[in-house]
Amino acid sequence: MTTAGTTLVIGATGTTGSRTAAQLTAAGHRVKAASRRGTPVADAEPVPFDWHAPDTHASALDGVDRVYLIPPVGDSEPAAVMLPFLRQACSLGVRRAVLLSSSAIPAGGPAVGTVHQALPGLFREWAVLRPSWFMQNFTGAHAHGRSIRDEGTIWTATGSGRVAFVDAEDIAAVAVRALTDERAPDTDLVLTGPEALSHDDIATIITEVTGRSVAHRRLTYEQMRDRLTAEIPVEFAALLAGMDRAIAAGAEDRVTDTVQRLTGRAPRSFRALLEAETRRGG
Repeated sequence: MTTAGTTLVIGATGTTGSRTAAQLTAAGHRVKAASRRGTPVADAEPVPFDWHAPDTHASALDGVDRVYLIPPVGDSEPAAVMLPFLRQACSLGVRRAVLLSSSAIPAGGPAVGTVHQALPGLFREWAVLRPSWFMQNFTGAHAHGRSIRDEGTIWTATGSGRVAFVDAEDIAAVAVRALTDERAPDTDLVLTGPEALSHDDIATIITEVTGRSVAHRRLTYEQMRDRLTAEIPVEFAALLAGMDRAIAAGAEDRVTDTVQRLTGRAPRSFRALLEAETRRGG
């Protein structure tokens, strides 16, 4: 059984936000779709929203009783802007918050881990989604996707470490349940795909499915940090390179049943996603 209400989806044009908004509206739920430019989103009310522009926050929250939170991209200390917003949301009647975090970041950890830790004290109903790394990182606009298309190469400091990569559609399906089920999860949820794969495995699958040769090139932590610094702030680059190093040590080598348990269906495999995108010409 699900409840009625209006959901503010922050980052409604992004990887999980767009899918969450689409799945919510397809199920008949009211959605305010927040993005920096207030970009139109099918069957939703578009609203301008910028984490770093507090004058956009009150209008985005007007009439909302639940919110899907995508942290500001590339910010190594998002609590500085997120916590004031969340306190404002509480004061304006938001009762349920679902935060997108990461399997690599526990409550009280770096970056969004601080927001995760604070969430239960702010909202009566809450959930923190902690997905493993997105499958779409290899097919979309992420640095991996670009380097695969441009160079036929995946660059990481993960060594032979394995990750149970997860489909963003499965993340969105769990987000919809966390936002709309009569009872909120009131916990954090680690989301994975059905199997743990190394980046060597990913390169092999891409080669087999697409017919294009793709290789995984292994970097040191320092090399990966410096490579990322060319595109993002050094603090965030160091954080991401550190996550690669943790993967190499086995931190992400796990598979959970969360997607199956909350949605009633098995999570999609990377090969199945890639085959579907290849058939569509993606």
